[in-house]
Amino acid sequence: MLHRFLAVVLCLFCFGDCVCANQAAFASRPPALPENVSAIVDDIYSWRLDQAITEARQMQQQSPDQPLGYLLEVEALWWKTWCLSAEFKYGMSMPRHREKLPADQHYLELTSKAYLLAETNLQHKETASMHLYAGMAEALASRLYSLRGENRAAARAGVRAREHFLRALALDPNAADAAFGLGLYDYYVDTLSTMARVLRFFMGIPGGSKAEGIRLLQTAIREGQLTPVLARFYLAVNLENYDLHYEEALTLITPLVERYPQNPIFHLTQGDLYAKLGRKSLAAAAYHAAAATKDPDEDRQRKIALLVRQSLDALGPPAN
Repeated sequence: MLHRFLAVVLCLFCFGDCVCANQAAFASRPPALPENVSAIVDDIYSWRLDQAITEARQMQQQSPDQPLGYLLEVEALWWKTWCLSAEFKYGMSMPRHREKLPADQHYLELTSKAYLLAETNLQHKETASMHLYAGMAEALASRLYSLRGENRAAARAGVRAREHFLRALALDPNAADAAFGLGLYDYYVDTLSTMARVLRFFMGIPGGSKAEGIRLLQTAIREGQLTPVLARFYLAVNLENYDLHYEEALTLITPLVERYPQNPIFHLTQGDLYAKLGRKSLAAAAYHAAAATKDPDEDRQRKIALLVRQSLDALGPPAN
């Protein structure tokens, strides 16, 4: 279904040829981000979401004409949304749909602010980085529209994001973070059902190639500055959900679990993969590790506990 495509393909954050299965995958790439940006990104994936938001707002104050601080705040907000909207279904914990909430307004205001700043900078000088940031803003807005079932708004924002990513790569072929957004787009558009392909055509959504999408995601994992973690995470989830390549997906998610042990989402994803591979004891250990993570927000802590209980219930008793 097209709405399913939009709900997933446009959950881009354009914020990481080999797929490595241990922390050496991260150590092989020298840090390229400014120290404050790197710290915020690390806080997000370490599940220090409130701290990341505080730091992103400080960045906004220090550089009010730059979009990245606003985009980083939205990314942290998205993981809060991911957690609170997630449900365990079809053997996976992930957000699928929810209604509009008052807090969504602030999220969308931040994406609009980031987009306008990027456009203002582009009017003065066209650069790959500002096209990247404009695409990120559109993609982040699209992800929320998709979650709320606003498919036309999601599609329009997603297509605009794609155009900015393409322009970023045209200006700088080494812009691997733009490759992340395009990689997700290409992967998902090539997984559509026949009916969804027809709807995609009439809505003017460009086509894509799954093989090319995987190649681009691997480029982002290997060479990206902002996107390696997300490229790795979403490629793992996609290989699990669409291709049923559980072993390959496991090699992708395991380094994230090792590097970010306080991130419950990574533990849950690893547990789901172990469960599908029939490794019940390892799956249970991953789910319990998710339950052991700490979140200062009581609502998110309760949601993680619920997802863990549902995951363990689906797992059933350990094999004899």
